[in-house]
Amino acid sequence: MASLGVNPSRTPQGPGPGAASGFSSPAPVAGPREAEEEEVEEEEELAEIHLCVLWNSGYMGIAYYDTSDSTIHFMPDAPDHESLKLLQRVLDEINPQSVVTSAKQDENMTRFLGKLASQEHRQPKRPEIVFLPSVDFGLEISKQRLLSGNYSFIPDSMTASEKILFLSSIIPFDCLLTVRALGGLLKFLGRRRIGVELEDYNVSVPILGFKKFMLTHLVNIDQDTYSVLQIFKSESHPSAYKVASGLKEGLSLFGILNRCRCKWGEKLLRLWFTRPTHDLGELNSRLDVIQFFLLPQNLDMAQMLHRLLGHIKNVPLILKRMKLSHTKVSDWQVLYKTVYGALGLRDACRSLPQSIQLFRDIAQEFSDDLHHIASLIGKVVDFEGSLAENRFTVLPNIDPEIDEKKRRLMGLPSFLTEVARKELENLDSRIPSCSVIYIPLIGFLLSIPRLPFMVEASDFEINGLDFMFLSEEKLHYRSARTKELDALLGDLHCEIRDQETLLMYQLQCQVLARAAVLTQVLDLASRLDVLLALASAARDYGYSRPRYSPQVLGVRIQNGRHPLMELCARTFVPNSTECGGDKGRVKVITGPNSSGKSIYLKQVGLITFMALVGSFVPAEEAEIGAVDAIFTRIHSCESISLGLSTFMIDLNQQVAKAVNNATAQSLVLIDEFGKGTNTVDGLALLAAVLRHWLARGPTCPHIFVATNFLSLVQLQLLPQGPLVQYLTMETCEDGNDLVFFYQVCEGVAKASHASHTAAQAGLPDKLVARGKEVSDLIRSGKPIKPVKDLLKKNQMENCQTLVDKFMKLDLEDPNLDLNVFMSQEVLPAATSIL
Repeated sequence: MASLGVNPSRTPQGPGPGAASGFSSPAPVAGPREAEEEEVEEEEELAEIHLCVLWNSGYMGIAYYDTSDSTIHFMPDAPDHESLKLLQRVLDEINPQSVVTSAKQDENMTRFLGKLASQEHRQPKRPEIVFLPSVDFGLEISKQRLLSGNYSFIPDSMTASEKILFLSSIIPFDCLLTVRALGGLLKFLGRRRIGVELEDYNVSVPILGFKKFMLTHLVNIDQDTYSVLQIFKSESHPSAYKVASGLKEGLSLFGILNRCRCKWGEKLLRLWFTRPTHDLGELNSRLDVIQFFLLPQNLDMAQMLHRLLGHIKNVPLILKRMKLSHTKVSDWQVLYKTVYGALGLRDACRSLPQSIQLFRDIAQEFSDDLHHIASLIGKVVDFEGSLAENRFTVLPNIDPEIDEKKRRLMGLPSFLTEVARKELENLDSRIPSCSVIYIPLIGFLLSIPRLPFMVEASDFEINGLDFMFLSEEKLHYRSARTKELDALLGDLHCEIRDQETLLMYQLQCQVLARAAVLTQVLDLASRLDVLLALASAARDYGYSRPRYSPQVLGVRIQNGRHPLMELCARTFVPNSTECGGDKGRVKVITGPNSSGKSIYLKQVGLITFMALVGSFVPAEEAEIGAVDAIFTRIHSCESISLGLSTFMIDLNQQVAKAVNNATAQSLVLIDEFGKGTNTVDGLALLAAVLRHWLARGPTCPHIFVATNFLSLVQLQLLPQGPLVQYLTMETCEDGNDLVFFYQVCEGVAKASHASHTAAQAGLPDKLVARGKEVSDLIRSGKPIKPVKDLLKKNQMENCQTLVDKFMKLDLEDPNLDLNVFMSQEVLPAATSIL
């Protein structure tokens, strides 16, 4: 509110220190840095995913809506087994908030969903199962919903037939299950009003695009493998203020490779990790970009692109707000920086070799629509004025009518001072001063100070003036002149706001009409971000490019390293691996405890995994053959909520998966299987599992087994032949010390050397020596005698005396009193023994 007053000497003056500088009371606004931080915080909000699925006659149709980018993702009809393994893979990957399906379902789907709903231990939490009437999934009604939807990415200028053709180029209407799943998903979104729960009912759920996803050429990796190989590792946030915001990434493969500058790059990297592939074209296209940026002459270009990617912000969130007319002041500046960052990426990529697909796509797909958007925003939006007033304002020379009204508004102070002087001349001489003020939505008012005699409401009446209200010891009136001002000038402030809001809406429409290019910017920029991050990690850690040989089964690694352990250990000893053809498909690794068997197994799995996501690997050379799955049995994932023993988990959740699903192209890593039960039974089961695979001959999976069951070799429980290869971890005994070389070599360990490990762990020497003695006695088949030094004095004699008393006891003696015998004879002797 602005006020202009006249001092007590009845001479007018301009606004004093207490007067507002504008014509409204702006709320405190955030500066550019705070606005950007606010944007980043919103990018980190957890997204909700709602999935719709239909399964019929061995085929599956899946569609899901992601609130983070307001996009519907769909998978064309795909064959699935009766156990619905494909659906389980999708659920494990996206963790939906809800799963929607038809109430009329096949019993396999019913059984699967019932099992899913009962998984209380599922992380992060089990989804809500929603059944809709089967009529909501009708083919024709689903097509109608898809074609009649209100999509912001379709220009309003399109006719109905053009809209149908446009959607037909995106959605596979020949995939009937997918179309029905999309229709059911739209019905669910409209009923639940996802994301627009508090909006007017005529506001529809924003849909910014349709994206197809495929699960072909994928390598099968289950959640246990991701956990034991430390590909992902979630930890609670150390800050008490951020615990509620979710988990943070701990020491993991994803953590050390994630150097992405934008959130969407990080999201894509996580997606690649959950979808390792053996599509050689895709893998080599990723490696080509990484190799280009690793060349010394391209380092400066990589750093420049990395900086530009820092300007790529959450475009889908801004487009969603535009669709709902919730655009914030900071959104325009963020979008402006994003578009100019994208143009910088385009110009840079046009100077790079166009033989690389990604550079060619960025140079071509980042069209002149970006220039148009940036030019419009730069010419229309007044960023400084918008931040100062906390609302959308436009620059001068955009709308002459707005400029004229702003000039009037700016000239009001001097004009109102003159009006106040004339009003004061007509007022009672007892009134020392007055001011003419302007209040938005109310208009112009005459304000005078409250005088001492003005006590009752009747005292406020002044001839020729209409009393309005009392505020802060100021009386506010309407006079003839203020009414003339209302009629002459109108509500300038509100009119300016309304006209600028209309311009903002028109600008939003221009941006939304070009939303497709912004979505393309996000897709390609996030891909470039991921590959730059992988190139940066490869440069710092000394990774090399893997080769792919689809005609070869297995992997060959020369001087490989564990990508996490090499960062934690002072020195790391590299090891080579070779498994391929019909030789050495089953590698049995023995060696002392703490000699590096488990690290070696994980190293093989991690290097193979990194190659299958298109990353350079920690090895001098790596050749990856056809691998369709990685199975592990390394650590038991124990949990009270599972209600299963450690050994049962080993069998049910880990080894059983490998036995039932591993093919000749699968990699199986088994570490210390059988420890959870009786030694003999565990050894027998391990031998049985390995013999089962060996019986398959050339179709046996590639198996790495680390075990301390030396009897597996000594008793020759495995058949002899070229399929089995025995490896051990090289060690050397130096007196009483055991030296680990951490080097894999052919052979079999002679002992587990558990006593050395126990001594290193800090057990007392007496206990270690006794344990070694008992172990030697068991191996030699000799009886184990108690240690006399540990017995009390005369303890053996007292035991013999007590035994003699029991032997002499005559149970048929009628005068025998057992209570007296126990209290007088047995109890004192037992006490002396204890």
